[in-house]
Amino acid sequence: MMLRKNLAICGSIVFASSVVLAGCASNKPANTSPADEATTPKDVKVQTLKIANYFATDHPQNVALREKFKPMVEAKSNSTLKVEIYDNSKLGAEQQFYTGVRNGTIEMGIPGLIMQADIPKMSAGEFPFLFKDFKSTKKVFDGPIGKEMTEELESKHGVHPLAWSANGFRMFSSNKTINSMADFKGLRLRMPNIPNYLKLGQLLGANVTPMPISEVFTALEQKVVDGQDNPVATLRASGWHEVQSDVLESNHMFSPNIYIINSKLWKQLSPEQQKVIEEASKAAADLEWELLEKSYEDDKKFLQEHKIKFTTPDDKFRKDMEAAAKPLYDEIYSKNPWAKEMVEKIKAEIK
Repeated sequence: MMLRKNLAICGSIVFASSVVLAGCASNKPANTSPADEATTPKDVKVQTLKIANYFATDHPQNVALREKFKPMVEAKSNSTLKVEIYDNSKLGAEQQFYTGVRNGTIEMGIPGLIMQADIPKMSAGEFPFLFKDFKSTKKVFDGPIGKEMTEELESKHGVHPLAWSANGFRMFSSNKTINSMADFKGLRLRMPNIPNYLKLGQLLGANVTPMPISEVFTALEQKVVDGQDNPVATLRASGWHEVQSDVLESNHMFSPNIYIINSKLWKQLSPEQQKVIEEASKAAADLEWELLEKSYEDDKKFLQEHKIKFTTPDDKFRKDMEAAAKPLYDEIYSKNPWAKEMVEKIKAEIK
C-alpha cells in the first residue's frame, strides 16, 4: 500500500519516577538526525529555515533537499542556519504553505505556479505543448526568461525567488486507455485549481475537478475522479499507480517549481547567509533537475511492472490535442499583451 502521511506517535508512561518523557509532534520534519541536536555557542543566533513542499519523501525534490540543500546550508553557514524539511504536505497543501511563506510563519517553500492568478507572467512556465525536453526547458527557466517571470514575485507577494526546480512533463493517468480525443469525453479528471489547467482539461473534452494534490489518492481510490495529470515521478512516489491502470505520454505541459523564501526574513539575513542560501538552492535545484530527468525510464519501468499500461500518442492524436488547446492561447493572448512575445522568445530558446 502507498505510504501515507507519516504520523509520529510517541510518548512514555513512567511509574515511580519523576522523569516524564515528552511526546513528539505529528508534523515533525522528515529529516532528523543526531547532528540536528548539536548545540551552538550561546552568543550565536541560529535561524531555523523550515522548508515546505507537497512532494512525497522519496521524490527527487526531497532527495535533493536532503542530500544537497540541507548539508550545504548548515555547513557553509557555520551552523548559524538550520534546515528542517517538511515534505508530503506536512505543513499544509500547496496554497496553505505558500501563504505561510508569504506571511512568515514558514520560512521557505517549493510551490508550483500557484501564484499565477496574481502574477500572470508566472503562468508562462505552464503554457500547454510549449516545452519539448529537459535541457532546453532548463535553459529557459535559468535564463532571462525565467528571471522575467519572477520579476513581480517579491513586490506583489512578499517572497524572494531563489531557484527554479522541476516537477516535470505532465501526463494523464487514468483508469482506462486514452487513444484519441474521443476517450477524453466524459473522463472525470482531477487537475490543479489553476485557470489554464482547468481550461485545457475542458478543451480536451474532460469533466474537470480542481483538487489539492493531498486529496488525489483518496479521490482516485473512491472513484470520485477517473484520472489526473502529473509527471510519472509523482505518480510513482505518491502511490497513485495502485488506483490507476493507464498513462498517456501526452507531455501536455511542463511544470516547474520554485524555491522561495519570505522576503522580510531574507532582508534580515547577513549577506553571507544570503549567499549560502542562494548557492545551496541553485545546487539542490540543479541536482533535482538531473535526478528527475534520469528517473523517467526507471519510473516508467517500475510502473509497467505494476501493471500500468503506457500509451504514446501518434502524430495525429498529438496534433489534435495541440489544436484543441488553441482557444486557450487565444484567451491568454487577449488578456496578456506580453504573452505572445514571451511565447516567441521561449520558442526561440528551445529550437
